[in-house]
Parts: sequence; structure tokens; C-alpha cells
Amino acid sequence: MKCSTRLKASLNLIDLTPLVDVIFLMLIFFLITSDTLPLKSLLIQHPQLKSMEEAKLSQFVIILDKDQVIYVGSKKEIVDLMSLPEALQRHITKWRETHGGATPTVVLSIDRRVSYETFLRLFSEVVKISPRVRLEYRTEEIPPTIDEEVS
Repeated sequence: MKCSTRLKASLNLIDLTPLVDVIFLMLIFFLITSDTLPLKSLLIQHPQLKSMEEAKLSQFVIILDKDQVIYVGSKKEIVDLMSLPEALQRHITKWRETHGGATPTVVLSIDRRVSYETFLRLFSEVVKISPRVRLEYRTEEIPPTIDEEVS
């Protein structure tokens, strides 16, 4: 018995099996390498702390003006660079006694016309005595953009 078929052999058929294999491999690759749970989707509740005291701002100021005169403390005691460590240690000890043992942050307010060498000498002497040092500076006024002027 001979079976005949109505289908004609065609040479234009495209085998899609390799294409499907490549697509599945790419899908598996992207699934494995992507983040399944980004940090934005995690719901984290931070603990709340109740404090009975307000935060105290403990700062101690040292000023160096354009004439290289050093002023220490709130009463602006004038000292030279050689006697600065003793004066600073004395003022910090007094500060700790009056503020319950709190370590002050030493704020250096230095005129911009002071030479860099003088600044570094002052800075190194202060860092030897106090580990908490902050430099005071003033930001420039930035003109508002067009978008900010409208709103």
C-alpha cells in the first residue's frame, strides 16, 4: 500500500528551535542576574528614641584674623601660637567642668587672607589637643534659577 500525502515539500521552512533555545537561555540569564527584591521594596521600621533633653551644641571658637592674631574662647583671649596649646587645654578643661564633661567641638574661624602655612600650624596645634575640629566657612549666595523664581 502506498500512502500519498497532499503536503508538498517546501524548502522555505525556517527551523525556530535554535531561536527558542537562545531566548530561553537569555530569559534564564536575566532572571538569575536581576535583583529579585530591590531595597526600595523592603519595609523597614526604624526604632524611635525619646529623649527628655534637647541636644546641646557644644562648640568652642578659635579665631585667626588677617593680622595673625589668635583669639581663644568666647571672651576672645589673645594668645600666640606658642602658648596656644596651654590656653586651649585650660579652656577645654574649664568647658568640660561647666558642661558636665562634654567634649566641645573646636571651631576654627580663619580669615581667608591668612597664609596657608600659618593655617596649617594653627590647625596642627589644635588637632593635637582636641580630636573634634570643625572649620567655619560661609557659602556664597547662588542666584535662583528660572524654575525657582516661578514657584
